[in-house]
Amino acid sequence: MRRILYVEAVREALREEMRRDPSVFVMGEDVGAFGGIFKVTEGLWQEFGDERVRDTPISESAIVGAGLGAALTGMRPVVEIMFGDFLMTAADQIFNQTAKMRYMFGGKARVPLVIRTNIGAGRSSAAQHSQSIHAWAMHIPGIKVVLPSNPYDAKGLMKTAIRDDNPVLFLEHKFLYRVEGEIPEEDYAVPFGKAAIKTEGDDVTVVATSRLVGRSVEVASELAKEGVGVEVIDPRTLVPYDRETVANSVRKTGRLVIADEGCETGGVGGEIAFKAMEDAFYSLKAPIRRACAPDVPVPFSPALEELVVVPEVQIMQAIRDTLCD
Repeated sequence: MRRILYVEAVREALREEMRRDPSVFVMGEDVGAFGGIFKVTEGLWQEFGDERVRDTPISESAIVGAGLGAALTGMRPVVEIMFGDFLMTAADQIFNQTAKMRYMFGGKARVPLVIRTNIGAGRSSAAQHSQSIHAWAMHIPGIKVVLPSNPYDAKGLMKTAIRDDNPVLFLEHKFLYRVEGEIPEEDYAVPFGKAAIKTEGDDVTVVATSRLVGRSVEVASELAKEGVGVEVIDPRTLVPYDRETVANSVRKTGRLVIADEGCETGGVGGEIAFKAMEDAFYSLKAPIRRACAPDVPVPFSPALEELVVVPEVQIMQAIRDTLCD
């Protein structure tokens, strides 16, 4: 095993899949010589050239539309949208076209398109560059939604995404790019729809997404000193979603907290909670709690921003509340 950064893990997956399959190419704003705004594609242009690492005009709709056309005609494009907030400028191409195409052609049309972008706050990028928009995509049938929380998953899930014949929205948290983790030397892929149990415990289940997985693990470590066993689950993918692993954990602990950086209203926390209620209602010993962002735009001020990105103290309080109920 070796240790590399999250950003390097995504880059490795892209490079290895481009070497393995000549139909894989990368396209987006400044992904070429510049290497992307967060340097995810750094060095790929030098190795693969203009044909397979393509800089595009500043038009998200055109980027996704061109990627869709390429996917439908036999290529495996990975297109980058500079910030997740800009997905809405390509919403028609993503949600009305890409997500619907395979279904409308009765499964005969393959759509192996990966749309890479980043989500989340923590860098004082302000309201228009800091949103967590995964709940939007989860609501639209036909597109898979991936949220890697660490370098191992970032690489393995990207490989699975590129090899998939369906469209995938791959959401990298911008704050995680400098996080380091262990990666095997050999080739591997992480399957979609299989959650990871990050810590085991008998007292409360915490389902956490993206950046909040690490924060939840830290909280679990602190509570373990008090004799509280917290089982932290990372779903890895929201579509498909591993409800069985979550249900089994809730049946064991009897309590559930969801930690998610998206806004609380209409967020994924409500869907995760309802599925757990359907699957394990009679095992619940207390109401389900959520540790989510408030329904406000993300502030620019670092001090204010930290209050809305679900700090560890908020996750800790949600766990304590459900233990006291």
